[in-house]
Amino acid sequence: MSRGARQSRRAPPALATPRSTGAGASTIARAARGTSRLASLDALRGLALLAMVAYHFVFDLNHFGFIHQDFYQDPFWLTARTVILSSFLLLAGMSLALTRVRVDAGHSFWRRLGRIAAAAALVSAASWLIFPQSWIYFGVLHFLALASLIAWPLMRLGPWNAWLGAACIALGNGPQWPAFASPWINWLGFAPVKPLTEDYVPLLPWLGVLLLGVAAMQARDGALRDWLTDYATRSPRWLSWLGRHSLGLYLLHQPALFGLLELVRRGA
Repeated sequence: MSRGARQSRRAPPALATPRSTGAGASTIARAARGTSRLASLDALRGLALLAMVAYHFVFDLNHFGFIHQDFYQDPFWLTARTVILSSFLLLAGMSLALTRVRVDAGHSFWRRLGRIAAAAALVSAASWLIFPQSWIYFGVLHFLALASLIAWPLMRLGPWNAWLGAACIALGNGPQWPAFASPWINWLGFAPVKPLTEDYVPLLPWLGVLLLGVAAMQARDGALRDWLTDYATRSPRWLSWLGRHSLGLYLLHQPALFGLLELVRRGA
């Protein structure tokens, strides 16, 4: 995912009816009724959140001059961003597929989408005030809002989402055209150069990653669901708590890190 993984200047970024039995089936059934969440997904999201915070902490150390790393060309840091972002989007796709089987699926989906869209607008407004020349107009939250709208009806395709996801990834890493460099359409993912913005997660290839998460949760054999429901009984509560509050923590962690490092720099 060479193009989708290219570093921004401040980037850090219908479920088949369960056929499992026993405790796993019970957990899925409760989630489908809207009375429970899969703690395992929350825990995995919590792990991804910790990895993201660690990445941004090192990035901020570099920004304030405490260390010197090349986050824009060093393969290690480019790969780290790709892995962290991919994990978030895979989990987002899995959660979206799980939402689809809830009795209040429509209400849950639109409520979730509203929160993400509001958070994306907040990020855009704040970044415009701080970085008017490179404000965020299509970062990870903007992507999640649009990708969720696209993926919601595509869930009817079931396992075909895996093929569609692979096609999106291939397209996103395929030809690039100067005509797509305009800020109005470069969010599609075909721009030949990364735009000047503090965070950039184009629709392609990253929609493909989210669709792979949807397809994994929709797999007919239910192996992934069985593993997740079994792991849910052993998920650390604090890690699941982080995952349940990932949106708020995502919004707050960078201001907190910046404030802390600014205090350290002034006191040094």
